[in-house]
This record gives sequence, structure tokens and C-alpha cells, in this order.
Amino acid sequence: MSLEYDVRDLSLAEGGRRRIEWADGEMPVLRHVRERFKKEQPLKGTRISACLHVTTETANLMRTLQIGGADAILCASNPLSTQDDVAASLVTHYEVPVFAIKGEDTETYYQHIHATLDNKPQITMDDGADLVSTLHKERRDMLEGVQGGTEETTTGVIRLRAMAADGALAYPIVAVNDAMTKHFFDNRYGTGQSTVDGIVRATNILLAGKTFVVAGYGWCGRGLAMRVRGMGANVIVTEVDPLAALEAIMDGFRVMPMIEAAPIGDIFCTLTGDINVIDKHHFEVMKDGAIVSNSGHFNVEINIPALEEMADETRRPRQFVEQFILPDGRRINLLAQGRLINLAAAEGHPASVMDMSFANQALSLEYILQHAGELENKVYTIPEDIDREIARLKLETMDIQIDVLTEEQKKYLSSWEEGT
Repeated sequence: MSLEYDVRDLSLAEGGRRRIEWADGEMPVLRHVRERFKKEQPLKGTRISACLHVTTETANLMRTLQIGGADAILCASNPLSTQDDVAASLVTHYEVPVFAIKGEDTETYYQHIHATLDNKPQITMDDGADLVSTLHKERRDMLEGVQGGTEETTTGVIRLRAMAADGALAYPIVAVNDAMTKHFFDNRYGTGQSTVDGIVRATNILLAGKTFVVAGYGWCGRGLAMRVRGMGANVIVTEVDPLAALEAIMDGFRVMPMIEAAPIGDIFCTLTGDINVIDKHHFEVMKDGAIVSNSGHFNVEINIPALEEMADETRRPRQFVEQFILPDGRRINLLAQGRLINLAAAEGHPASVMDMSFANQALSLEYILQHAGELENKVYTIPEDIDREIARLKLETMDIQIDVLTEEQKKYLSSWEEGT
């Protein structure tokens, strides 16, 4: 095989293909896009470098781009999120160059990003903005050829908007994360369910009756709080935004500062996109056996170096559990090295929600190519017509119909003359 790649083991490919096909069965909107792309070839000859979680759902996105004519290459956006059998299948069965190994160290992670950038991209696809950041910092010679990019996650959008505000962003980005059909469903229902899945797989702990602390009440935090309450947990929300905190109160959750939640929580999960949300002074007051996890993009939300310095001893009682024994004998259990628990210890979001997110990705790439000369070097919200078309297609695939405005109703909504 002349294809360049770096994956764990190609012999895993057949199992990966079966799982990719299974996920595809839950992704009818993306299949619809793929069928059109096959006929129209809107991405023909376009070099695309993608830094995404290497999962079954991502595999179906890469298939769609490839069928649409793209020269697409893929690396992992997190060292622990790769599904090795999927990476092997993408190389073996679909001839997509992949550079991703589950558990790769930081040096290998960035080597893989550079290998992906060696494709001299015209379009970038990112999840967390590590690819874009590396391109701007270390591979600036390639920037001139880039027409645009997409960003999948909240953390990445925050970084990219900061770059744009500083005048550092060298090409336009479409924030797929900001699509209604992304954050309403992927962030809320996808993250909610898959985070619970990851925590339970890692610990086999019963959630009913536990005090569960959700740090951050954005769309991901809303989804997790909703799910763990449904499983019988007593939920506390911590926030810095008064509006989000007020919403959490109105939704029926307790709200308090993390320092007040730390002594009473049994399980903690951060979903904020910020640094040191759980810090040394929180660890100092946590109860024995507290479980700490993260479902934000980077592992900086938990101050792991501080926890390591505090501990006299560490143990690994389960595959994804690192137990820190403090001088007073208390045990703090860190899940999945503080990385994305839903992808490190489980399989990430269900395919049916990634169906909409990745349809947004595919259509955003088409939009960038169609409007490349018109877009400025800033972060754009995904066009509303793309968002609504994906929602319409999703409903259609679910065999659900909705009302259509009559001409009389359209006229009324666009006029001001009629009143009571």
C-alpha cells in the first residue's frame, strides 16, 4: 500500500469497517449529503486537512468528503479519543491517510498534526483548534494557500475568536459548533449521554443517590445535568455566568461556588472550556473517594499537576481510574487522565446526533469553496439556511412532518398594518 499513514494495527480494520457501517445506519442526513456530493463533486481536487476525533462517525464524514472529490487526510484531535480499529479501516478499506493512535504521547500527537499539514491544505477542519494553531505558529509558509476552515467545538471557537480579535487569524473559519443543529443536539444530548456512558464504563458506579457536580451550564453542561438527574443523582451546578446560573436554578438544580460543592460532591465533571476549574484548594476539601472527570476538550480544566504534587502515592485500580492517595489517607479518583471522558473511556456521541454535526461540516466546506473570495479573516456563524435544511432533512428521515405557512400567514408575518 503506497498510502502514508500511522495507525496502531491494520489487522483491526475489519472490525472497524463493521462499526463504521453500523454508525452509517444512524446517519441518514450525512448519507443524503454524500449521495449529492457523489453526483456533483463539489470538493473535487480540494486538499483538506482534518484534525478530528477518529471515531466511526468521523469515518463516515471522511468517506463523504472523499466521495465528493476531496483529497482528505486525518489526524486525531485528542491523544485518547482515537478508535484504533476505525483508523485501520479508513486506511485499509477507504484509502484515507490517517495519523492517529489511541494513547499517543504529546510528541507523537503533534507529529501527526504536522503530517496532516504536509498535505498543504486548502481547507482545514478542526476540533479544538490545535491544527489551526500549529499552522499559524509553525507552518506559516502554507497559510497563503488556505481558503478557509471549519471548527467543530466550543473550545476551538473560543480560541479562534481570540485569534481573530488579535488580528492573528489568517483565513476565514466557519464555526460549525454555533449551528443550532449542532449545539442544541450534539452538545446537549450527545455530550449528556456519552459523558454518562464514559463515567459509568470507567467506574461501574451507581449514579442514583450520588451528589453529582456539573461545572459549567452551557449546552454540554445542560445535557449532562439533565441526564444524571434522570438517573437519580442529586445535581449541583457551578457557574461564573449569572444568566447560566439563573437558568440552572430555574431548571431545578442547586447552584453554588465550586469551593462549597467540593466537600459534598461524590462525582465531579467539568464542561467549561476554561483552566483550573477544579484546583488545589478544591482537592484539599474533597471527601474520600471523590471521582473527578472532564468532558471539556482539553485536560486543563482539572489542575492535575497540583493533584500530583499533593499525593503521596498513586494507584490504578481500573483501566481509566488513577487514584491519588493524599497524606491524610483520602483518595481522589481521576478519570481518563482528565481528558474527554466520553471519548477516552467510551465511544463518544451517538451517531444519530453526529449525523447533523457532520452534515454541517460537509455543507460548510462546500459553502467556503463557493464564497472563498468574499469571506474575511474572521469566525463566521454557519449560514441559517444550511442549519434549517439539515433540521428539515433530519425530520424527513425520522418520517416526521410539520406545518407549512399559508400565503396569508406569510403575508401577516411580513406586514405591520394589521393589529387587534
